[in-house]
Amino acid sequence: MPDLSELQLRFHHFGQAATPRAPLYARLSSAIADDPAVVSLLSSAPEVQQNPVLLFAAVHSLLLAGDGPELAAFYPNLAANPSTSDPFPAFRRFALDRQDALRGVMSWRTTQTNEVGRCASFLPALGMVADECGALALVDVGTSGGLNLLLDQFGYQYLPGGMVGVSSEVTLRCATRGNAPVPRHLPPIAAAIGIDRNPIDVSDDEAARWLEACVWPDQLDRFERLVGAIALARSDPPDVRLGDAIDDLARTVEEGALSGHPVVTNSWVLNYLTGEERTRYVTTLDAIGGSRDLSWVIAESPTETPELPVPGVAGETTRDKHLTVLSLVTWRNGRRTVRRLATTHPHGFWLHWEGA
Repeated sequence: MPDLSELQLRFHHFGQAATPRAPLYARLSSAIADDPAVVSLLSSAPEVQQNPVLLFAAVHSLLLAGDGPELAAFYPNLAANPSTSDPFPAFRRFALDRQDALRGVMSWRTTQTNEVGRCASFLPALGMVADECGALALVDVGTSGGLNLLLDQFGYQYLPGGMVGVSSEVTLRCATRGNAPVPRHLPPIAAAIGIDRNPIDVSDDEAARWLEACVWPDQLDRFERLVGAIALARSDPPDVRLGDAIDDLARTVEEGALSGHPVVTNSWVLNYLTGEERTRYVTTLDAIGGSRDLSWVIAESPTETPELPVPGVAGETTRDKHLTVLSLVTWRNGRRTVRRLATTHPHGFWLHWEGA
């Protein structure tokens, strides 16, 4: 288990990194780094989960449940006119008064991200595959609550590029550069299946609240579209399965292929696997693609997932470990082709197209 000095350093680093998009958490994290009593709460989590965002999500979850109005007054997603004074005294009182509850949550919860904005990054690649192969059968690996399986129920606004999709309570906005092939229409989706080792049932209020709690409160756009996507999923539940990314992949692809051309998708998931597991994942896809036509759309960090067959750019991997690269791997008649298509914001806010 890391000692407190290591955990304090993690809060310090997070406070520096979070400033641009999460000023509330940045202020809190910098203050927490100098407060051993608050830092020590994080030691209740399993070692691999001892990151500042887990403590913040645990607190956020209690606030979303209606607890702690004094602290909630500082949260932009919970207060119409959030307080601009120092939030740390209220945070400290809240966290220490409820430390038993927080320690209990952090002892078993893991941070979960079901970022529907990534569908805006996927859509041009899926359009390319649909133009070639017709109706698609999606298999989303690490699907969490399966919200990205609802991509044909969202509206999309590309700048430039215009509107794509249906009129929806969830509209994803994405700035593009480099002649991204924004499709004129949503690609036909014949089947959509998600697999996850720990799937989230968004019909369960507590589970849905945890997904919401993992979104940073300053990011109102992300929070609102997540809430909207959860509402869509409750009215039309996605097909989410308990399954392993490697052991259950082949049979899930074969099931989907009964309905359309199979397309495997994953976004900021494979960094949670070990290097050996990522190698097995690629080997599994190669085996599937050796016996049937298959497409694989990837949105991952090359630095975090070096085992993937993603073409790099000189100096890129050392510059930004959070860089997200969109790639398309296809198997046609047993032959694998890899194309690097774009760099993209990890939450889909922009897409810089590079491929042809």
